[in-house]
Amino acid sequence: MPCRLGYASWTVRTVRRLSAGSGFDAQALTEDIIALVKQYGRYGYRRVTALLCHAGWTVNHNRVERIWRREGLKVPQRQPKRGRLWLNDGTCIRLRHEDVLAALAELFVTRGPPAHIRLDNGAEFIANAVQKWLGQIGVKTLYIAPGSP
Repeated sequence: MPCRLGYASWTVRTVRRLSAGSGFDAQALTEDIIALVKQYGRYGYRRVTALLCHAGWTVNHNRVERIWRREGLKVPQRQPKRGRLWLNDGTCIRLRHEDVLAALAELFVTRGPPAHIRLDNGAEFIANAVQKWLGQIGVKTLYIAPGSP
């Protein structure tokens, strides 16, 4: 059947590309991503992508981001910086043992001395002067274990 416009008839061919994921080991990639996140907790998916490329993976950051979201990975929030312990004139705000003795003496006068007192291991509380003073009054000291609240 002749073509109406005078063009020769031809057949149209379509070429399909196989997806890149067909020969791709997604499980191994996911395990490597999780291992890198455990090792480098503050790295995001872009830096993890760079580490994967450096390790020999041929991977796009979009694929890493999809796996990142699927696995529920997040970069933890930064902890706020602690306040300064010193003032602009160079003096320190730390509680000295003289201040501790003055505060305890005031409490013992108003409420009476307790049988024992629980202290942390701060330098102002383990000072010999504080221990000696509490021993003279007859107050026993109990210390909080290091690392416990």
